[in-house]
Amino acid sequence: MAGTKEIKRRIKSIRNTKKITKAMELVAASKMKRAVSSTLSSRPYAEYSWEVLTSIAKNIDEITHPLFVRRGAAETGRKKVLLVLITSNRGLCGAYNAQVIKKSLVLLRQEPAMDVITVGKKGDAAMRRLGRNVVASFTEFPENVSLAEVLPIAEIAMEEYKKGNYDEVAVAYTDFQSALVQKPNIKQILPISRLDLKELIENLQDNVAQKPEHLKEGKINYVVEGEMNALVGTLAEKLVRMQLYQMLLESAASEQSARMVAMRNATDASGEMIDDLTLSFNKARQAGITQEISEISAGMASVS
Repeated sequence: MAGTKEIKRRIKSIRNTKKITKAMELVAASKMKRAVSSTLSSRPYAEYSWEVLTSIAKNIDEITHPLFVRRGAAETGRKKVLLVLITSNRGLCGAYNAQVIKKSLVLLRQEPAMDVITVGKKGDAAMRRLGRNVVASFTEFPENVSLAEVLPIAEIAMEEYKKGNYDEVAVAYTDFQSALVQKPNIKQILPISRLDLKELIENLQDNVAQKPEHLKEGKINYVVEGEMNALVGTLAEKLVRMQLYQMLLESAASEQSARMVAMRNATDASGEMIDDLTLSFNKARQAGITQEISEISAGMASVS
């Protein structure tokens, strides 16, 4: 058994670690609250966007914009995919990064001809370690991400798809469900599916009873001046940017939630270790006292 001095040193060290993990838990909880608030505040924009798309849905079959063009596999027989991988810059967030990277590796095995745009240092390091071609890397995002930071990623993805360099663009991110549940997900954003768009619009119409009063009452008939294809193309580009922005917000909320839970678990584990070491310290101290009493008793017996 370790000596009492060594045990006291370990208890002091773990207590200091516990203070740090507790502070990190509180900071992550505060950041998570802001991230979730940003995620929820972006929903009104999405609702109004779908209102516009609902009004022009009857002409959706006439769209020939490049973002709607679905291309087959290349002449080699392999589909060329561009993956946007969203991870964090820092660790200490449990399995947050490992889960989304593991989800991406499944797609990488299915689609060997795949390039990557990385958002976050952890995903960038993982893809370079695997020898994947990283088209672009974004590692300097602020904690409170705005739509302006999303524009370079969206522009690269859309321009590369318009040029025909890729047959599909997908995003690997973490979907925020609750403070305890974050689900890694991969979603295709290009090409924009006409069928998916129709289904989303139909679902929006079916659930009109659940919409805010100002949206239920305000059925607007839009008069389109100019080319319908250009209008829908502009809306589609905005929709792609908004989707990427929403995925970044979801990932940010998931990261802070995962870090909060990881730090809480570390704090609880530190407390359990302190309790175990305190018990060991008391046993060692009691053994020492018992030994001293035995030596004193033996000494007195020898004198008498």
